[in-house]
Amino acid sequence: MIIDCHGHFTTAPAQLAEWRDRQIAAVGSPADAPDPDGLVITDDDLRRAVEGHHTTGAHYMNADTTAFMQLVQGDPFADFPTLRFVIPHGGGAVPYHWGRFRGLAMALGRPDPETLLDHVFFDCVYHQPGIDLLTRVIPSRSVLFASEMIGAVRDIDPRTGHHFDDTKRYVDATSHLSDGERAAVYAGNALRVYPRLAARLAAAGR
Repeated sequence: MIIDCHGHFTTAPAQLAEWRDRQIAAVGSPADAPDPDGLVITDDDLRRAVEGHHTTGAHYMNADTTAFMQLVQGDPFADFPTLRFVIPHGGGAVPYHWGRFRGLAMALGRPDPETLLDHVFFDCVYHQPGIDLLTRVIPSRSVLFASEMIGAVRDIDPRTGHHFDDTKRYVDATSHLSDGERAAVYAGNALRVYPRLAARLAAAGR
């Protein structure tokens, strides 16, 4: 499961709000429920809906951090031991505040957050100090490579001359990964997180 909150109800396109209203109205009469295939939302519709809301700088990362705290407080893996979560954007504020999460877990009588890291994985962030922190705090087995062609920040960093979202440069440059750990971040970890992908690649001889 990938935790990635792209906007919220206050930024939903009008088509989605109308579809939800019809869905709610049909609760007592399932035959009248709207057809999911009838809901059409274009990229332009999404863009217009979120303009001015700055979800990429506030809501996304807040949601990522909140999701991790809910996992600290809960125990979903006792009932679903094969469940895996990927929290994007480097886990939000989680790596930066790792000591806080450890302390909160102790205060709540919960296990150390590191015990979650066989089930919870973080991807990459947009600058070298961030990748350095991520790979220093979070074990390499729980980090997945991710990059974007059209991400939240589409510009070139004037300090480096490279795109902000060219995250491979940061993973290549960090001193906190051995060659084997770097290979796991780039591919090996993903094959553990997504075993069906590993099976398909194996079936194709790759």
